[in-house]
Amino acid sequence: MKKTRLGGAVVVFGFMLVIFFPAINHAWSAQEEKLSAGFAWKDGAEIYAKICAYCHETQVGPSIRNRELPINYIRTIVRNGNRAMPAFRSSEIDDESLTKLSDFISKTEAQH
Repeated sequence: MKKTRLGGAVVVFGFMLVIFFPAINHAWSAQEEKLSAGFAWKDGAEIYAKICAYCHETQVGPSIRNRELPINYIRTIVRNGNRAMPAFRSSEIDDESLTKLSDFISKTEAQH
């Protein structure tokens, strides 16, 4: 029987899949575990400083502190976005952190 180049390439490719796919799959799942294991924001002030202040304290976005915005409104805007403001998925700001953030925004007076 005559062997072809294509047949050899298929064998090599199949061998590579068998060897590398489990290693890549394991590395991917390990990365997800590292990201989700135990990280938590300290409080709403930290979340605001690290995520929101970049726009809302530099007049890129409107001032949102000291406006008595309803908590449900804040949560809705954060999750869905509004105009130029992007939506933040739960993988970016989890529900517990969003609660801390909305409490902070709704109850904090602006410091100038």
